[in-house]
Amino acid sequence: MPTYRLALEAMAQQWNDFRRALRSGDREAFDSLVTRARMHASASTYAISLDPTESALLSMLLEHEKEILALRRNLKEQKESNGFQDGETGSSESER
Repeated sequence: MPTYRLALEAMAQQWNDFRRALRSGDREAFDSLVTRARMHASASTYAISLDPTESALLSMLLEHEKEILALRRNLKEQKESNGFQDGETGSSESER
């Protein structure tokens, strides 16, 4: 049975035709997703999932969630530093 790291690299190779068919901006985003999956290879190896694709997708989702949480924290800090209260958006209805 191949290790998770080897399985992930095999998946990346299988997905290569898909990657090549993407536009350049999408290719960059795709490469970022694969990199995010690699970031959690140790945890994925430890979890010993029967399907390495599941572990890769979970790793990608985890990195996205971390980024969303960081963005929310930054937005909240910016709103607080500008004097907005919870529930206030800082923009009028006409700006949306």
